[in-house]
Amino acid sequence: MSLLLEQFEGPLRTRAGQVFPGERAVFGGLDLHQAFTHAPWLEVYLYGISGKRLSQAQINVLQSMWVYTSYPDARLWCNRIGALTGSTRGTGAQALAAGIVASEAALYGFGPETAIADFLVRAMEATRNGADLDELVRTELAQQRHLMGFGRPVAAAFVDERIPVTMAKLGHEGIAVGPYVKLAFEVEAALARVTGKRLPMTYATMLVAVPLDFGLTAREAYLYLLPSFVAGMLPCYVEALERPPGATFVQRCESVAYDGAAPRDWA
Repeated sequence: MSLLLEQFEGPLRTRAGQVFPGERAVFGGLDLHQAFTHAPWLEVYLYGISGKRLSQAQINVLQSMWVYTSYPDARLWCNRIGALTGSTRGTGAQALAAGIVASEAALYGFGPETAIADFLVRAMEATRNGADLDELVRTELAQQRHLMGFGRPVAAAFVDERIPVTMAKLGHEGIAVGPYVKLAFEVEAALARVTGKRLPMTYATMLVAVPLDFGLTAREAYLYLLPSFVAGMLPCYVEALERPPGATFVQRCESVAYDGAAPRDWA
């Protein structure tokens, strides 16, 4: 056994928590049934990943942000997986697990969120130290070719419909616009100056900027996001169960407009 592993040999030492059957359960150093008696599930979830107890107003905003992106459209990638799982009569757990995994796609879903959170944190530190935002954007574009979180794959020229309602929710809860959300809009403007193109912010950026403003780290913001599409996945799964097996996304081969290689004889 290596010296490193020897340090962890024996009973598991943990800060996460422990259950004492018939007595109590400890959650992050607190008595679960006493400290969280009236807490909403999201408050417990956020405390578990961050060790922070957010205000009720902040929790309301973060929960609403989940609501605003709960789209039960089976054409969306993770929902499609849920629908096809139902069509093949897989279990709900299989549909949900596979859908969440698919949500980590590199070009959409949690891939852009992770990338833009990293950039916002770096840009915030750099601009506070006097760096020019336009130059930061130029450097990022030179290295990455594009800036994740700006320029939606569909309806790219339009404001993401989830952003105005999120801004309104912040106002409704009496929460001032924070530095990361402000920076996100400033990056949007900088992109327009640098590229000469209009690349509106996507909801991916808002989904990390708000948690960052609430004191979460980039990793904690990512963990907060993981269940955010769940409410849209399961309706697609349930509806597929109501159809005959295999009757979701039915398409004849001859209905596909194909202009690739001609059929070949493999004999």
